[in-house]
Amino acid sequence: MKCPFCGHLGDKVVDSRESKEGEVIRRRRECLGCGRRFTSYERIDEIPYMVIKKDGSRERFERQKLIGGLLKACEKRPVSVASLEKIADRVESALQDKPEKEISTEEIGAFVMNELRRLDKVAYVRFASVYRHFRDIGEFMSELKDLLNAKE
Repeated sequence: MKCPFCGHLGDKVVDSRESKEGEVIRRRRECLGCGRRFTSYERIDEIPYMVIKKDGSRERFERQKLIGGLLKACEKRPVSVASLEKIADRVESALQDKPEKEISTEEIGAFVMNELRRLDKVAYVRFASVYRHFRDIGEFMSELKDLLNAKE
């Protein structure tokens, strides 16, 4: 920490106290250069992860919304909630790895479809039918044929 009085980079922490809410830590420091004391405050810098929607608008990434969609796709299927949590974990991990802290709904949808394809074929088809907005039964049948051909 740079001393606000002399600019020296060395200091020692004399006292640390957490705020009543637990959101901030107050540190009393002493400069090793000039010996003067100063106070610093630490708080977690939360930058929200954003989802870029199809219309270009942005909204906060909500894990529960993702899990809700996965639960709906896996309704009455032999898929554990733990495996759905793992998919959500992998989506969050991919988001954390991105330097710009944004991800498109297309990226999330493609990732989830790939995961569901390996996990449960019926859940995959359910999710794909909502995500891809099939315009007619022909597109839906084409997706099913691709799924069946991949299995063989």
